[in-house]
Amino acid sequence: MPNITETLKQAAEVLQASGIQEPRREANSLLAFALQKDKTYLIARSEHKLSTEEEKRFQEFLQRRAKREPFQYITGKQEFYGLDFTITKDVLIPRPETELIVENAIKLLPKNGKFCEVGIGSGCISTAILHEVKTASAIGLDISENALKIALKNTQQHKVFKRLQLKISNVFEVLKSEKFDLIVSNPPYVPSAEIETLPAEVRCFEPITALTDGKDGLSIIKKIINDAPKFLKPRGFLLIEIGFNQADKVKSFFSSNIWQKIEVLPDLQGIPRIVKAKIR
Repeated sequence: MPNITETLKQAAEVLQASGIQEPRREANSLLAFALQKDKTYLIARSEHKLSTEEEKRFQEFLQRRAKREPFQYITGKQEFYGLDFTITKDVLIPRPETELIVENAIKLLPKNGKFCEVGIGSGCISTAILHEVKTASAIGLDISENALKIALKNTQQHKVFKRLQLKISNVFEVLKSEKFDLIVSNPPYVPSAEIETLPAEVRCFEPITALTDGKDGLSIIKKIINDAPKFLKPRGFLLIEIGFNQADKVKSFFSSNIWQKIEVLPDLQGIPRIVKAKIR
């Protein structure tokens, strides 16, 4: 059996040949996960020879990553807003820019406030908000039953599930007379024509229905904006994530007779990322 140094060298070569950008770093992460050790262990025990079982497990992970499967799906975990979330191929991998929704939601929710998330996916947004705002409650909607199962698991893990109802729904269709202080959403906004330009990790592994509406990337955003007033309390807010170069078009969907204070908030890279609007 090879030792840790030899294993990492060989793995980095495999990953580099597969087009992975940081092959050495990724090899270290994969091996640490396979051995259930931290990366300092790999340095301190560099001459340690892998057991047959360890080598087999690591090679399985390595081959999956070499096929461009995201590291998060291999480990089944991703951090978001300081919390660890269970992740499967049924849900999008949470991304740092989406934390902007959580940051603003925390500021906007009143005491004992209630919010709705459209397209809850892994539950990372709602869970993070409920974890921070202890008096808040929410309804989470998603068209995918499998996604709702992951969301439930994550809300249970972080002990917020008693304040969150999960419902299968295409946008708002199951709601009746509910009213919310806030509606949040990270909807499918990638234009279908751009799917082939995405990294293999995204286009080949993340759920396509969570990435795109199959059209121009704007149809679900427009539906949320058009229907949200029926479910918002007076002076309630909408926070919705958008894609690159969509800000002007999305702003045009808001009627000035219904909405006010429409803002586009940039992410840490300065890219317009979140549209924030207040109902009159």
